[in-house]
Amino acid sequence: MTAVTEHPTSVKSTTDPTVHVQDLHVRFASSRGEVTAVEHIDLTVAPGEFVTIAGPSGCGKSTLLKVISGLTKPSRGVVELNGAPVTGPRQDIGYVFQRAALLEWRDVEGNILIQAEMRGMPRAKARERAAELIEMTGLSGFEKALPHELSGGMQQRVSLCRALLHEPQVLLMDEPFGALDALTRERMNVELRRIWESTGTTVMLVTHSVPEAVYLADRVVVMSPRPGRVLEVLDVDLPRHRVYGDTMASPVFQELTTHVRSLLRTTGEAD
Repeated sequence: MTAVTEHPTSVKSTTDPTVHVQDLHVRFASSRGEVTAVEHIDLTVAPGEFVTIAGPSGCGKSTLLKVISGLTKPSRGVVELNGAPVTGPRQDIGYVFQRAALLEWRDVEGNILIQAEMRGMPRAKARERAAELIEMTGLSGFEKALPHELSGGMQQRVSLCRALLHEPQVLLMDEPFGALDALTRERMNVELRRIWESTGTTVMLVTHSVPEAVYLADRVVVMSPRPGRVLEVLDVDLPRHRVYGDTMASPVFQELTTHVRSLLRTTGEAD
């Protein structure tokens, strides 16, 4: 199957990686004793790559993102960003969660500028950047709208703008469209691809949706049930610019989604 390139344990790159994870283990203490979330994770992501991570619920996908962001400490292993060890929360990362988590009393612009206030960014520069992102994400005209006046998809666009405000080198996205209806989710997939093409930001996105994982990515990482390991990594041999309908109908897309589903069936889960 020419569309699939198998790497049993790692994503490999010919350039110096932006993200480098080696022999990562994460264990948590619980009332039932020690729980291993992930183990033996080896992963590299090159500058500007879009990598999606698919796997069954509870396999450690979100834990992996939190370790890379510095929000969770590994029990063992190496985690580096641009060659520097991750020892705590990073300033060069943007994070988008499943829910937009907007402040109800702040308008669109105000919610985006929270990032600037937290990071001490110059006010004028932050406002200029926010205006660029608002235009880029199709939110022009809604700058003064409150969250309850926005659709779910528009709220997630605000969340994405907030994460991109400080121009992070790496954007981590944890099931960002899982709460949206199917049509809105499709539109957000198209929008995210367009934004990624225009910014060149390195992106890692967790998803339970197989079509989403393949449509968005340069590479798809498929994980096993807990303790999470990398089952396989697939290179997505599709054009950088992707027309949604044409991509979904292409033989390469069908081959890849079928293969990912077959891997997830062995884990007891497939979308």
